[in-house]
Parts: sequence; structure tokens; C-alpha cells
Amino acid sequence: MKKQEIKLVIGLGNPDKKYDQTYHNVGHMMIDELGKGIKSDVFMNQSGRFTKEAMKKKNFKPENLLVIHDDSDIYLGKYKLSFGRNAAGHKGVQDIINQLKTKDFWRLRIGIRNPKEKIRLKAETLVLKKISASHKKILKEVFTQAAQEL
Repeated sequence: MKKQEIKLVIGLGNPDKKYDQTYHNVGHMMIDELGKGIKSDVFMNQSGRFTKEAMKKKNFKPENLLVIHDDSDIYLGKYKLSFGRNAAGHKGVQDIINQLKTKDFWRLRIGIRNPKEKIRLKAETLVLKKISASHKKILKEVFTQAAQEL
């Protein structure tokens, strides 16, 4: 698959104000930074229907889709662009796979795991933490790098 086929960019996150500036909302934050793409308006674990409807409106295929989301298995400051991978425990991505009935779409996985953490937090705890100012700076750099690659 070629990156040039990407026509729809969706950033995952949670719509409620209390989730603003948490790691689970890095997909929304990158859309804000890019100034283009769509932010999901549903809770993370229900991203599938939102994504399916957005694709249907534009008549896009799964290979035209790029989903941007947090990834607690990747260190902060890093990202991975992948195609056709399993959800690896990410419930929002799993819901998209379930709704689309395929994993053959693009994902931009933004690392949120602090490499300096002495105790490895569970993903459920980590994703709901507020992002510190220093980590926001790192994330902005990641957004810029990833946008250039795309």
C-alpha cells in the first residue's frame, strides 16, 4: 500500500472536556496541529461507527483511511506509521477493525510511554493522565515529523 492513497485522516480521542490534554487525545491534538482531518466526536472505544460513517459519506475504501491515535507501547517522542496491523489492545482501533471488518487501513501510532518511568503504568491509567508542558513540546515535534513523512 502507498501513503499516497490516504484521503481521509481521522484523529481519535474522547469528546468530553475532562479528557482534553490527556494522552488518549493525541489523535485530536495532531488534527488540531495539522489544521486538517477529522476529529472523532465519540468516545474512544466507539470509534468504529464514526469512522465507518465518515468513509461511507466520502465513498472511501479502508486503504484510503489514516487513523491517528495514542500508543502506550511506543515511547514518547516516537511514532510509527503502519498498515494492516492488529489493534494490539487499543480498544478504539479494535472497534474500527470490527466495524470495517478489516485491519487493512493506515495507522499513525503516537508514542505516549515515558521512557524515564520507573514504574510501568497500566495503559488504562496512562492514557487518562494530563500531559505535562514538557511532554506537549515533545508531542508537537512528533506531530511535525509525522506530518512531513505523510
